[in-house]
Amino acid sequence: MNASVEIVVTYRKFMCVVCGFIYDEEAGLPEEGIEPGTRWEDIPDTWTCPDCGVTKDDFEMIEID
Repeated sequence: MNASVEIVVTYRKFMCVVCGFIYDEEAGLPEEGIEPGTRWEDIPDTWTCPDCGVTKDDFEMIEID
């Protein structure tokens, strides 16, 4: 019996409420050393928005269709 299992990975997006920058877990931020697929909770709390400099506390999870 050959059963195939499909695993679906859901990535989230987080938006800076100050400037509108969007962090996409699927894309990551390789230019800042954050690999694609990096979960929001795995980004250090000391990380700041690359556009305006605010902390992770100023980001909210969003859904984009």
